[in-house]
Amino acid sequence: MIDSHCHLDFAADDAERDAILTRARAAGVNTFVCIGSGEDLGSARRAVALAAVERDVYAAVGVHPHDVSKMTEADWTELESLSRASRVVGIGETGLDYHYDHSPRDQQQAAYARFVALARAVKRPVISHVRDAHDDALDILRTAGAAEVGGVIHCFTGGVAEARQYVDLGHHLSFSGILTFKNAQPIRDAAAFAPLDRILIETDAPFLAPIPHRGKKNEPAFITETLRVLAEVRGADVAAVEAATTENARRLFALS
Repeated sequence: MIDSHCHLDFAADDAERDAILTRARAAGVNTFVCIGSGEDLGSARRAVALAAVERDVYAAVGVHPHDVSKMTEADWTELESLSRASRVVGIGETGLDYHYDHSPRDQQQAAYARFVALARAVKRPVISHVRDAHDDALDILRTAGAAEVGGVIHCFTGGVAEARQYVDLGHHLSFSGILTFKNAQPIRDAAAFAPLDRILIETDAPFLAPIPHRGKKNEPAFITETLRVLAEVRGADVAAVEAATTENARRLFALS
């Protein structure tokens, strides 16, 4: 299995991260995409550094939409440099979050378009965080030319209608532990609808632990629960969905 979106750099220290990776590898996770996207560039730097020393960890770099109002031109310059590191496989997470609006919407939109432009410049896929903002996100992805490099809507929380539009745009949908929640039927409907070659699985660890781990700190080892529910809603064999999501992640992120 590939955990296509996790925040390994959020671990308290090296010992905790090593234990998390050991448990995940024992559970069958053999590749991790560490998303270096926090409130500043510290997360991106840590993700790139981790990918340089762990054989099965790759990195993505960005700044979360909550915090793009704080970005400076120096940040953009450094991000472009970080994005060209050899084991950086994606740009983000970036996107729009209208649920909290921690950054003004116009600044989120401008930064999102600029991140798509960066992705095109370095030829990496776009990793998008979209909450309560699907119409604007789709518009930006279309007008900024995201189809040129592809991408994934991480922790997909839309329904079938939104899933169809992202798929038509050439994007992938990534399903997290939310898929296992009781109130997530629209997301399960979207997971059943999505083409098999466009779905990924993720943990978003340390957030969004799946049932039966809900309420705990999430970690990549728990991805097995999301995989099991994904196969169940699709009426498919777990091994087949595991193989498909692994291949999809390898293709999207050009993993060796």
